[in-house]
Amino acid sequence: MDRFFIETKLLADDAGAISGIAWKYDQADRVGDMIEPGAFAKAAFPLPILFGHDGNDPVGVWEEGTDKGGAWHVKGKLLVEEVARAREVSALVKSGAVRGLSIGFRTVKAAARAGGGRVIKALEMFEVSLVTIPMHPGARVTSAKSAVQALAIAEAINRATAALNRGTAK
Repeated sequence: MDRFFIETKLLADDAGAISGIAWKYDQADRVGDMIEPGAFAKAAFPLPILFGHDGNDPVGVWEEGTDKGGAWHVKGKLLVEEVARAREVSALVKSGAVRGLSIGFRTVKAAARAGGGRVIKALEMFEVSLVTIPMHPGARVTSAKSAVQALAIAEAINRATAALNRGTAK
């Protein structure tokens, strides 16, 4: 009998880790605004994670933001152990009901853009919110770690391994 050994490392937890793309540089938002790479360089972390831009509904903190791959990426933590509302929002994110990110900022320097909207060259960041429909179509949650998801992946690997073993048994 052939055997398959698959080493797995589960890096997921229910501690509220979350990451996403807050802005894609090569695409305008729904009102035609574009933000230039480097405009987020002065963002002061931690930044609040709000739900729906509601300043009275903080659910976590963004701990870092980086420019890479043509976008501004953020990583942070929903405060699921400390804040009941964060547990609710985490469930919405993990279910796929809430997938968007939206930035709250003040424009410092901008120019008109051909075809409408602005090209924002400098800004002051206030927050990044979790939203159902983001203003920028490319702004989205890319990861919300969950032990449930990790266990589902492990179960799928086990089923695939068992199927392969049945197909190769002599």
